[in-house]
Amino acid sequence: MLEKTDTTKTQDPSAQGSRHQEGFDGQASGHPAGAGRSLASEGAADQRTVFDLELIQRYDQSGPRYTSYPTAVEFDPAFDETRYQQVCRETNASGRPLSLYFHIPFCDTVCFYCACNKVATKDRSLVQPYLHRVYKELEMQSALFDDDRLVEQLHWGGGTPTFMSAEQMRELMAETRKHFKLADDEVGEYSIEIDPREAKGDTIALLREIGFNRMSLGVQDFDPRVQKAVNRVQTEDETFAVLEAARREGFRSISIDLIYGLPHQTAESFMDTLDKIIAVGPERLSVFNYAHLPRRFMPQRRIDEDQLPPPQVKLEILQATTERLSEAGWLYIGMDHFARPDDELALAQRNGTLYRNFQGYSTHADCDLIGIGVTSIGKVGATYGQNRRELDEYYADIDAGRLPVFRGIELNRDDEIRRDVITRLICHFKLDFGEIERAWDLNFQNYFGRDLAKLEGMQADGLLEIDSSGIRVHPKGRMLIRNICMAFDAYMEAKQGQGGFSKVI
Repeated sequence: MLEKTDTTKTQDPSAQGSRHQEGFDGQASGHPAGAGRSLASEGAADQRTVFDLELIQRYDQSGPRYTSYPTAVEFDPAFDETRYQQVCRETNASGRPLSLYFHIPFCDTVCFYCACNKVATKDRSLVQPYLHRVYKELEMQSALFDDDRLVEQLHWGGGTPTFMSAEQMRELMAETRKHFKLADDEVGEYSIEIDPREAKGDTIALLREIGFNRMSLGVQDFDPRVQKAVNRVQTEDETFAVLEAARREGFRSISIDLIYGLPHQTAESFMDTLDKIIAVGPERLSVFNYAHLPRRFMPQRRIDEDQLPPPQVKLEILQATTERLSEAGWLYIGMDHFARPDDELALAQRNGTLYRNFQGYSTHADCDLIGIGVTSIGKVGATYGQNRRELDEYYADIDAGRLPVFRGIELNRDDEIRRDVITRLICHFKLDFGEIERAWDLNFQNYFGRDLAKLEGMQADGLLEIDSSGIRVHPKGRMLIRNICMAFDAYMEAKQGQGGFSKVI
């Protein structure tokens, strides 16, 4: 599922484990700043993470995930199709590369924890009418962008993208290549979300053949009691068969998704699942917090609340997970994501090129993102635009020859400056005041004096350090990066109680 809202993402990404552990020792600690060095002049990033239970309990409030800034709750119908088209054409002067996100909403069965925009159905005939509209949208979108703008990133999310037949998947990729110029395999980052129950060995071979080179596998938990309680029964064998097929076919990065806070989970039971994942050594691992919001998400009403682990147990699970992964060599990239130190995300974080958007963490910071399909969100220029959220409305717009953008936001200068600050912090856990001053022609202390004051308590608690040159987040502040970013969020004071957001932990 694409990280497309600012609520918790509750599902929006092998050979022998020993072979994949090689090179881990000595790489996880990083290089903290030496005595007498300014924060801004610090070299290699310190990529350690420390789980401080007392601090996490004290700071565990609701807040945005910052897949965008301003967040989606600020989107407004005043930003419509007409303005979106104007902005797209204006960005052609930049020549920036493009990123494409496709939302495929269909699922064979509903997972009770899911908060995604999906259509649970056994009727596979619903796919083709949807794809016909997607092809029309592709044609309309491509007309807005110069032909020489290269697509460097592409993602299929959902729903379950492999709900489509092999022929339909080939057709969708062919239509995409018909309307957009895709970078070659060495440059392009082409990813897909996989439900192992819907993907066999021949499916994985097909996906690699049509261009995908990265995937995320939904697992959540291997415990049969947990799986039954959330209607996601999935064996270890079928999961690892898909992973092994992906390695055999040459997928360059495999991520596995887990969720903590589901019914019947304990720290001990979750470690059983985690150890099995560690043994197969995926490049990345996402560990998401389940937010039980049955008033907003109907499938969650089928979960027995009495079976949910209490908050203290959820923290025990997260602490055990963080420590176990750290011991095994994974680095905490941020916002629920872990990666091996040789993965491109970890490397990008160390060299300062990591980026975050609605598709999660990425190494492609300079792309204009085009959202295709129902509910998709795009980021073009200094704007965000979202497609219709209901199928019938999406179909009506496409059939009338209209792009289905129904709301969004155009960033003002202050929005852009604050987005830059928040993005740097959430990706790199440090901020160089001089870089912001040069990029935006301002004095950081004057512009953000009131915001910096909000960080004084966090500095006293050892979450971060501030000097005249910048901010550095300490290892025990990394898991609370959302709290730190909230100090620079100009919209937070108007969000009484932060009711639209998930807990930061």
